[in-house]
Amino acid sequence: MRIHLHLPGLRPRRRGIATVNAEVRDGIVPAGDQLVQSADHGPAAEHSRNYRTVALIIACAMFMEHLDATVLATALPTMARDFGVRAPEMSVALTSYLLALAVFIPASGTMADRFGAKRVFRSAIGLFVLGSLACGLAPTLPAMVAARLLQGIGGAMMMPVGRLVLLRSVAKRDMVSAMSWLIMPALIGPILGPPVGGFIVTYLDWRWIFWLNLPIGVAGFVLTGRFIADIREAGAHPFDGTGFLLSGMSLGCLLFGFEMASRSGEAMLALGLVGTGLAAGVLYLVHARRSEHPILDISLMRVPTFRLSVIGGSLTRITQGAQPFLLPLMMQIGFGLSAAQSGMVTVATAIGSFGMKGLARRILKRFGFRSSLVVMGVLATASYAICGLFRPGWHLSWIFAVLVVSGFLMSFQFTAYNTIAYDEIDKERMSAATSFYSTFQQLMLSLGICTGAAALHLSMLAGGRANPAFADFSAAFVAVTLISLAAVFTNLRFDPEAGGEMSGRR
Repeated sequence: MRIHLHLPGLRPRRRGIATVNAEVRDGIVPAGDQLVQSADHGPAAEHSRNYRTVALIIACAMFMEHLDATVLATALPTMARDFGVRAPEMSVALTSYLLALAVFIPASGTMADRFGAKRVFRSAIGLFVLGSLACGLAPTLPAMVAARLLQGIGGAMMMPVGRLVLLRSVAKRDMVSAMSWLIMPALIGPILGPPVGGFIVTYLDWRWIFWLNLPIGVAGFVLTGRFIADIREAGAHPFDGTGFLLSGMSLGCLLFGFEMASRSGEAMLALGLVGTGLAAGVLYLVHARRSEHPILDISLMRVPTFRLSVIGGSLTRITQGAQPFLLPLMMQIGFGLSAAQSGMVTVATAIGSFGMKGLARRILKRFGFRSSLVVMGVLATASYAICGLFRPGWHLSWIFAVLVVSGFLMSFQFTAYNTIAYDEIDKERMSAATSFYSTFQQLMLSLGICTGAAALHLSMLAGGRANPAFADFSAAFVAVTLISLAAVFTNLRFDPEAGGEMSGRR
């Protein structure tokens, strides 16, 4: 209870930002009111008690995005028949979405600073919902491509800006718990996508793939306005148009090149795209060194915890990107399971992710980020390597148990990486850091699919097989897990006390 004394002759004390923060925390100022970031505190509500609500709202939006990104592949043959085109031509519906992501993710930080993270996040949800509606109503393939571009613009803003909203709304001491909620969509969406898509295509119209996003998106739009404060930095930087074009060209070509490399007979096109992307990337690096406020701030890599998180997380995400591609394929081709049946098996990874949620903070508080990432990195790599040993003679319960453990360990790693990355980032650079981190996250997940597919094809060529055998899947799993194992050497370079405030050790 507050007691206000009004003494004659004394003017009321000015309401500083700390007072405003306290009033937001106590529910006096509505969450929808605009706040400016304080000079000495990151979040506007430093000890907010509703961080779980904020995290869940953002997680639901991201789950919608990740599910949609993977569920579509199952429906492409059916969609091709309805549009009157060949099935391979439908790949443009996937690549158009990737193009929008590549171009607009780097711009997300600048947009959030200029217009406010809450406003941009709500607009991103709105664009994604409108794009989903347009996809469901699309009568032709060109209309579908245009709708997917609109959807991709919304998706490009949702991922990094949603993380920025969380970073600005949650105290450091609650960051591990909040990130454990936020990381689950990235792990669960790609796993649930194929079986959900198979169910919809089998029993419903393929258009329901997109219409399912509507209630989730509308709920997220409303809840964002109700529970999330509009916190923004004062003095937004000018937009880097040249960097926007160069980064978009570089990332777009690299993503398309990785995607083409996973297909048969597209090696030369993939090589040309990757080469063009690398050349544009070099030009961007030259530009970024001369620009005062580049759209992707390379100087962030000088921050030790951020740099190590980007490198270690990138190596680990290659394995995570390959797993949703390799595992369902092995279950369907090697074990003879249907898409729905393989989905029921691979859902074990999602169960493991949920189990991690309540334990991540306790583990990090007890052992710290460095030790936890080293040990969990080795165990996670070993658990994913075991997946390459699955055979029809294995009892289903053993396969399920291995996948539960794999989901737990990989979810823990991403929770730790996504948290420790921002430990030493100043609040003025938080938006730049989230767009930079999200860009590499998307790039590495796409590279993971390419790496898994390339390893599978190389093993098939070495064995002279037209269809993949169990030995080929084993070779592919070993290849991608050796890459994630290399992250252990990066994890060893973390300071033993890094992230002490976030983990609760300090």
